Amino acid sequence: MTVNPETEAGALRLPPGFRVVGFAAVGSTNDEAKTLARSGCPERTVVWAGRQESGRGRRGRAWSSPEGNLYTSTILRPGVPPATAAQLSFVAALAIADTAAAFLPGGAAVRCKWPNDVLIGGRKLSGILLESEPLDGSGDGWIVLGVGVNLAHYPHDADYGATSLQEEGALHATPAAALEVYAGHLALWYDRWLAGGFTPVRDGWLARAMGLGGPVVVRLPNRTLTGRFVDLDRDGVLLLDPDDGGPRQRIAAGDVFFPPATER
Repeated sequence: MTVNPETEAGALRLPPGFRVVGFAAVGSTNDEAKTLARSGCPERTVVWAGRQESGRGRRGRAWSSPEGNLYTSTILRPGVPPATAAQLSFVAALAIADTAAAFLPGGAAVRCKWPNDVLIGGRKLSGILLESEPLDGSGDGWIVLGVGVNLAHYPHDADYGATSLQEEGALHATPAAALEVYAGHLALWYDRWLAGGFTPVRDGWLARAMGLGGPVVVRLPNRTLTGRFVDLDRDGVLLLDPDDGGPRQRIAAGDVFFPPATER
């Protein structure tokens, strides 16, 4: 699939306030967006690339970025503290999940996995990476919301199960079409978050949550917890009731795993 965002960007149908800067290829869309943000580029500017030469995910992990998938980074300026801005990963997950559902055949199970994965049939569809710089003297802080969605390709040798929209039966999810749908859903969920805080986002995320109410394993740097995934706190923290009968645990960061029967 030949993708040329440089020429296609101008023809996109976008929500009010959104504009797209297209590149055939970049090292990283997040890096390009950060450069634009530092220069004062307005909120809701989207950097879109046909491919990335050095895409990355959380914790610096490499993100495979062949042509045919969707790679975007959106500049946002919500004017909130960093702890609150972290909620944007849930905003992005919902936008991606709704985008996937719009292209997939009826009945496909799109789920959100804590903290910010979107899965189809228990397999990972996308990656989300938030990066920011603190407020400067002018108060002009920004967030770059990086998103990669597997449309036509997915890694077959990853240490986690992965998939693509095409693999799941969505045959018409071109990068341009997917970007239009994603931008619409991102605008919807971002505006809900700005107007109502985390509550509407939390409700939407829990409606798609994988494993809610069931068994879960959480791997932390110094220990592994097993228990039941009971809820999501008002700040996005996972709440776990341990199998050993101990007090409820608040998990702010960790790797979450579900038994195979739950994953699908």
